[in-house]
This record gives sequence, structure tokens and C-alpha cells, in this order.
Amino acid sequence: MAPQDDSYPGVSYVMPVLNEVDYVAGAVSAILRQEYPGAQQLILALGPSTDGTTELVEQLLRDDPRVTFVYNPETHIPVGMNLAVRASEHPIIVRVDAHSELSAGYTLRAVQTLQRTGAANVGGLMNGQGRTPFQSAVARAYNSKFGLGGGAYHSGRAEGPAESAYLGVFRREVLLDVGLYDESLRRGEDWELNLRIRAAGHRVWFDPELTVTYWPRENWRKLARQFFTTGVWRAELVRRYRTKNPWRFFAPPLLVLAVPVAVIVLALQLTGVLSGLLGVIASLVYLAPVAYLLLVVWVSFVREPGETVRDRLIFLIVLPTMHLSWGAGFLRGILRGGRDTLDTSRSAG
Repeated sequence: MAPQDDSYPGVSYVMPVLNEVDYVAGAVSAILRQEYPGAQQLILALGPSTDGTTELVEQLLRDDPRVTFVYNPETHIPVGMNLAVRASEHPIIVRVDAHSELSAGYTLRAVQTLQRTGAANVGGLMNGQGRTPFQSAVARAYNSKFGLGGGAYHSGRAEGPAESAYLGVFRREVLLDVGLYDESLRRGEDWELNLRIRAAGHRVWFDPELTVTYWPRENWRKLARQFFTTGVWRAELVRRYRTKNPWRFFAPPLLVLAVPVAVIVLALQLTGVLSGLLGVIASLVYLAPVAYLLLVVWVSFVREPGETVRDRLIFLIVLPTMHLSWGAGFLRGILRGGRDTLDTSRSAG
């Protein structure tokens, strides 16, 4: 890090950590390499990990006095974030996840953008990356407009005001004024927080010059769990905030509903229950799933530099997993709410 210059506002990095033994060292290293002139501290909100993360964090604490921690026995991200923010010392809060790595110059650029725009929160691009063919396929989906619905921080657009921000670099006083993260949520806490920030009259800002490397889930089971849980909690947010949610969030659950309806119609047609003009009209239900299948195949086999046929086949599995898991979770959440649904993709198993 650069020598400290007190003319720059101090920053506190806050990071929730649970079962991240393969990623937390990289995330911490990227923070400690930031060449930011102001004072800095890193607060890890450490959950009760079972994969060796706690022991690794203890070593990181010994290696650098700028690293400290708060214990988060409840494991939930919003709870850990609030504990870390309350323990922070500086006027700028930089949120970081253990599955992410800040790019060089991230902090300085973000603070300059805060000052230049007067925003309360700024964020940039999520740059998905993979270490294995499966993880690389998930990363490609994260970076695709088709994969996650076209949010600015996934696919990018011009700098300007935004609905939400990936991770986020905040003015601490604004976080405290709006009541910090909603601890009743288990996913979607960032979107909900940014909604309250904007409702309070502040600005959320997207700066495409800010980039963060994100390492997605490593296998199919964890990916499906993650997206199912995300869908459940997005539905909970729809229940709470109704029309304030973007329309794109309703596409995956409608697709999930269309698939069984199409199967039922096909069975009725094959058995002769639906025939004639009524059968022709009923065939319209095939349009959505067939169009989706063709689109997935087309997107999967668009050539990317360095991709093999195997990579594209994996991507062909990854996309429907993300969309259908999210949609199924959304339908459950609409019917039952979030309740006690947890993101078990963060477990060690």
C-alpha cells in the first residue's frame, strides 16, 4: 500500500466470510495491495466455518495488523455486514466478498467517483472468472446479458445513475442513516439496501472503470442451491416491494411454469383429449419452452476465444440450471415467502 495521506478519507473494507478457505486469501491479498493514499482497515465478519477458513483467517490476522475481525455466529451475510460496519473506523465503507478480488486502483477510483458525483454508493463491473471448465462456464453466464438478465454490473453500460451496485463503496453516514442492511433477508440484501438509499434521496452510481473479479460456485449442486435460494428471496422482495422490482425478474418463473404446462398439453394431445382447433390453440404453449431451448443452444455454441466443444456443452447445462433453479425458487418464495430458506451453497460440503 502507498504511504498514508490524511487528506484522503479513510476506508474500511468489510467482508463476510464463511467456508471460503479456497478464496479468502486471494480476496484479502487484493485488498492489501490497493495503492490508496488514505488510512485503511479490513474487517472480516467471520462465520463458524468448518473447512479450515477460521485457521487461515487467524494466520492472516497475524501477518498484517490492518486485518481484524468480528465474529458472526448467525452466519447470515446482512448480520455480518452490519457487525463489520458498526466496528469500522472510517467514513468510506468498501464491501468485498470472499469470492471476489478487487482490481488494482479500485479503491482510489471508487472514492474519486464518490467525490466527483456526490453519490452515496458506487459500484462497477462484476468480472466472472473460472479456474475449472465448469466454473468458467458459470463465469461466462454471469458476464452475459442472457445469463443474468442484463444488469449494468454484469454486462456493462455507460457511467451513470443505477438501480443497484455490485458490492458497493458507500458513505458510512448514509448506511447508518438508512438503517444498514436488512437482517431479515438472506439474499438480495444489496438490492434492498440500494432501494432504501435511493428512496432517501441519495444517488447510486455505476462506474464501468471499476472492476471486481468474481469466482462463481465450483460445481452443479452448489450452483443450483445458490440460484434456488436467490430466487426464493427475490420473490420475498417482490412480496414486500411489489412493482418496484424490475420486470426481468418474472421471466424465469414464467419459463418454469411453461414447461409442465407444455408437457400436460402434449399428453392431452397424444391421448386425443385435445384435438381440432382447440388442440391447435393449445399448441401455443410450446412457443416459450421451444424458443428458450433454441436460444440456449444458440448462445451456448457462439464461439468464445479458446473454448472447446466440451466448454460449450458445459455452458449448455449451466444456463438452464441457473434460470430454472432461480425460477423454481421464485415460485416457492411467492407462495411461502423467504421464511428460513438458507443458501446452503456456502456450506463446506
